[in-house]
Amino acid sequence: MVKFDSIHSDLVTFAAASGLTAGSVCKVTANGTVGACSAGDAFCGVAGPIRGGMTGVQLHGYLLLPYTGTAPTVGMGVLAANGTGGVKTAESGRTCCIVSVDTAAKTVGFFL
Repeated sequence: MVKFDSIHSDLVTFAAASGLTAGSVCKVTANGTVGACSAGDAFCGVAGPIRGGMTGVQLHGYLLLPYTGTAPTVGMGVLAANGTGGVKTAESGRTCCIVSVDTAAKTVGFFL
């Protein structure tokens, strides 16, 4: 079985805005601060556990996230936040290398 976990996983510490949840895509909302994305937003990465108002954000590497809407296709593709912590295919957002799509589980594996 091919596994991509932890390949080039870079984490950077940010202040966490109110409403941000661990495991969800996030965006920079103020100096040194990340917050939750709305549907269609370009995302910078995925928030880790939130402790003391801070979170580690994965800015690079492999991610496996839920998607909504039309299933992404493998290869280079554009993903944007879906407004519920996951992603969706989009016209604009973040270009990613999509390496797996599970239509039954509605998950997409990709590199940032």
